[in-house]
Parts: sequence; C-alpha cells; structure tokens
Amino acid sequence: MNLDIIRDKIEHNLNKKVIVTVYGMRNKINHYEGVLYKTYPNIFSIISDGIEKSFSYNDYITGDIKIKFI
Repeated sequence: MNLDIIRDKIEHNLNKKVIVTVYGMRNKINHYEGVLYKTYPNIFSIISDGIEKSFSYNDYITGDIKIKFI
C-alpha cells in the first residue's frame, strides 16, 4: 500500500465514525470506537470516549492496526 493513498483515504473520512482494532503484543487486541478527529503528516487521531488516541499510518501498512469505517 502507498502511504499517500492511505493518508488521502483517512483525510476523506474525517469526522466520521470508525472502529480501530489494535493488535498488540502477546495476542492482546484492543478495539476503539470513535470519530476521526485530526490528521497529521505521520499520524492520525480519533476521539474515543472523550479521550484522544493517536495512531501511525505505518501501523496500518504493517497490519498492526485495522480501520473499519462505519
């Protein structure tokens, strides 16, 4: 995947609901449901339960996180 394509896709869906699934170490999986809040050159953030969570575009490329647009 191309980083520019991912960045454009996420910027196109700003202020929309998403579910971010984070695959951590030792088979730990976290799900965050929130709204795409801001995008930056290397990261994007969501608001989930009033808390801002930030993720890297590279995490999406490597499969460490998955994004589902609602």
